[in-house]
Amino acid sequence: MSLPIKLRHVPSRAAAGAFILNSGLGKRGLPDDAAAGLQGMAANAFPQLKQMSPKDFGKLVSTAEIALGSALLIPLVPTWLAALGLAGFSGSLLYMYTRTPGLTEEGSSVKPTQEGTGIAKDVFMLGMAGSLLVDELTSRKS
Repeated sequence: MSLPIKLRHVPSRAAAGAFILNSGLGKRGLPDDAAAGLQGMAANAFPQLKQMSPKDFGKLVSTAEIALGSALLIPLVPTWLAALGLAGFSGSLLYMYTRTPGLTEEGSSVKPTQEGTGIAKDVFMLGMAGSLLVDELTSRKS
């Protein structure tokens, strides 16, 4: 039986998966004030998130990150599926980054301020997802 993952996908999947899984595990039991801060940033891009309680939002983010990180690390999950999850996750973070005041320099929609650099780096995860998806689409057997 062969796994639905190519050896060349392991470095990207392992790096992103370990980072995201660690982030999700670190958010378990997030204090309400910290969850409210994350929720406030996320609501800049996705206003419907304001309707959740900070506690529920913290649980949602933690669970989603643990699930995605695990999917990237488990070789039984097909790369195309894990990469789609990574693309959605990192794309959402970058969208939030462009919508949160103070994270980009004035007059620029993408150049980060010092405060925005921590989130702007998520462009690397979007690049990883894109590379994995392109490889999956271009290396399929006819």
